[in-house]
Amino acid sequence: MSRISVIMPAFNEASTLADSVNEVVHGLRVAKRDFEVVIVENGSTDGTLDVARRLAGEIPEVVVVDLPRADYGLALRAGFLAADGDVVVNFDVDYFDLEFLADAAIMLENPVAPPVIVVGSKRGKGAVDRRSPLRRVVTAAFSLVLRTLFRLKVSDTHGMKGMRREPLLPLVEQCQFGTDLFDTELILRAERAGLPVDEIGVEVTERRPSRTSIVRRIPRSILGLLRLRMALWRER
Repeated sequence: MSRISVIMPAFNEASTLADSVNEVVHGLRVAKRDFEVVIVENGSTDGTLDVARRLAGEIPEVVVVDLPRADYGLALRAGFLAADGDVVVNFDVDYFDLEFLADAAIMLENPVAPPVIVVGSKRGKGAVDRRSPLRRVVTAAFSLVLRTLFRLKVSDTHGMKGMRREPLLPLVEQCQFGTDLFDTELILRAERAGLPVDEIGVEVTERRPSRTSIVRRIPRSILGLLRLRMALWRER
C-alpha cells in the first residue's frame, strides 16, 4: 500500500487541533497504513503552533510546517510540497472523513488507469450537504461559473481531496493562486493537462461556523476567478 500524507491546514485551531489529529492518527494506525500527518499552521494568534509542536513531539507520524500569515490555499500548497507520501489527502481540522480517505486511496492505488485526483464532492452523486442554504447556493453558483468559464468536468473543487503526489508535483509548483483558489487552480490544471480527475459524493456537516464570512468571500472569489481565467488563457 502507498504511504499516505494527510495535510491539515490550521489557523486558530488551538482548542480542536489535538482531538482532530489524534482521531486521524488513530484511524490510520487501525487501518495499518504507512502515513504522516502534516499540520500546516498559518498565521494563528491563539497558540495553535504550540499545540502543533507538542503533537509533533508526542506523535512520531506528525510533522509541522509553520507559515507566517493566514492563507488557506498557500497552506495547502506548502503541505503538498512538504509531504513525502505517494498519496496526499487534505483534511480540514473541523472537516475530515476517514471513510473518504479509504475509498479515495483504493481508487488512487488502482493499478489500471487510476485518477490523479479524487474530489470529495459536496454536489456529486450520493453527496449529502447539511450546510446552511446560503452556503449550498454559493457552492452551486461557484461550480456553475467553473463549468461555464473553465469547462470544469467534476462537480466540486473545494473540500477533501485525495491526490497522487508524483504526477501532480509539477502542476502544484506552477500554481499561482492561494487563499480560496489553490485547489481549484490545481484541478483545472490537471484537467487541462489531460490527467484523470474523479469524485466521490460525501456527507458535509458544519461542526462550527466558518472562519470567514461567506458573504465577504463572494467578491474575493469572483475577482480571483477572473484573474485565474486570464492567467490560464495567457498560458495557452
